[in-house]
Amino acid sequence: MSRLFKKAGRVVLAIFGLLLIAGAVAFAQEVATKRPLVKLFLTGAIERDSKKIPVEKAGPVKPGEVVSFTMNSVNEGSAPARQYRTVGQIPRSSTFVAGSALGDSNTQVTYSINGGQEFSATPMIDQKQADGTTKQVAAPVSMYTQVRFEWANPIAAGGKVVASYQVRVK
Repeated sequence: MSRLFKKAGRVVLAIFGLLLIAGAVAFAQEVATKRPLVKLFLTGAIERDSKKIPVEKAGPVKPGEVVSFTMNSVNEGSAPARQYRTVGQIPRSSTFVAGSALGDSNTQVTYSINGGQEFSATPMIDQKQADGTTKQVAAPVSMYTQVRFEWANPIAAGGKVVASYQVRVK
């Protein structure tokens, strides 16, 4: 009888061990699936004849026209997206429109003048002075290559943030 109990005890321990492992695996899978999944949707519209026309319907753009870009970011994951940021490109054939970068609450906007290597709220360049010295001055918006939006608050699961900016075609 005692042998039977020992075997039964081992079987119970083995089953209990498997249940613990299965529970740990299920917990690990749940933890692994609790993550953010942010999808970015970029749309563009051209201002033409006092109307906004989607870029896909506008045909060729002309010099002087303004293109408005909107970036909608949606967190389709199951956890908050922390320290989220997105970068909008400024096409070479265009110039950033000063003051046009807008984001919803708690958005920090910064700009790059060197292809995204560095970002600053006010990018600076060296300007040679009449006396031969150099002085740091704000870079003209014509030098901007990217605009970056950063959100201070996490994007909740199912949450959405919006940012926009404009460029003028050269």
